[in-house]
Amino acid sequence: MIESGAVKPRRATINDVADEAGVSRSTVSRALTGNGYVSEEIRGRVQEAAARLRYVPDAMARSLRQQASTTIGVLVSNLRDPFYAEMAAGVALSAREAGYTMVLVDDGADPAVEMEAVTRLVELRVAGVIVTPLSVVAVDYLLRNNVPVVEVDRQFAPRSCDAVVVDNRAATRDLTDHLIAQGHTDIALLIDQDEWTTGRERLAGYYEALAEAGLMPRVVRVGWTVESVRADALDLLHGPTPPTALVAVNNVLAEGAYRAIAEAGLRLPQDISLVSFDDVPWMSLVTPGLTAAAQDITTIGQLAAERLLNRIGNPEAPVQTVALAVPLIIRGSTTSPA
Repeated sequence: MIESGAVKPRRATINDVADEAGVSRSTVSRALTGNGYVSEEIRGRVQEAAARLRYVPDAMARSLRQQASTTIGVLVSNLRDPFYAEMAAGVALSAREAGYTMVLVDDGADPAVEMEAVTRLVELRVAGVIVTPLSVVAVDYLLRNNVPVVEVDRQFAPRSCDAVVVDNRAATRDLTDHLIAQGHTDIALLIDQDEWTTGRERLAGYYEALAEAGLMPRVVRVGWTVESVRADALDLLHGPTPPTALVAVNNVLAEGAYRAIAEAGLRLPQDISLVSFDDVPWMSLVTPGLTAAAQDITTIGQLAAERLLNRIGNPEAPVQTVALAVPLIIRGSTTSPA
């Protein structure tokens, strides 16, 4: 019988990675640092071995602690989405005022690209990273390499790093309540995912509003591009019992739904009402304008930059999550059901 506590596992070394990948130590170094030629096949094999062994290059971590970089990395999911572009612009404003430059990377919502990007940002010895994360994996990698991190829009590591988010649950509940107050009883929620905190909390807000009103939910899973949402929404609108109102959980889904409503020959809001989470410029330019939960996206980016710069200057400070309220902008896209 063993009386003592568990023995802490030995930290993997570069030699362990070399043995695991079946290459030399110098090849491992070239593959992980990007200094010197390594074939893509070997580089991938070394990176996979390092990931399996949870290897962290000590020399790189030391240099990150010692070097006073004035560059921050910003990693977003889709620059074609106005939300991410405007958020990055907000980061740039605060970073520039503080004398920092920004390296902006679009990972296309691909976890493999996200990991490749954070690896490169570590190699570039950035002072810190602002990320709209796809999972906890990339965040953990940055933190293991002593890179300060701020999560934006969604959270995977609330006890490990700072974050700037909005009150997704309350705002979606407000959107749904607005439709209920106008007399709608068949309100469909268009949602693309609920694995991230954004989708999960927006779904919860919708459920809460309907439960309080004694109404049945109608959750419609759709794609994540405008075209796929348009097709999915058309199927819904051409179905035997189309809803009288739609709640879109983001601006991309709202655009797809808006196009589907027009294609189906329906009038907004006389035939169907539509509200959206996210307020982007086109929503105030169309007629009627869309009622939306309006995140202050530029401010989100600025606050994220401020949190990161505070973390860089005071690495031992308690982890903080900043949660912003999201007001509703009431426009002409809703009315009482016919």
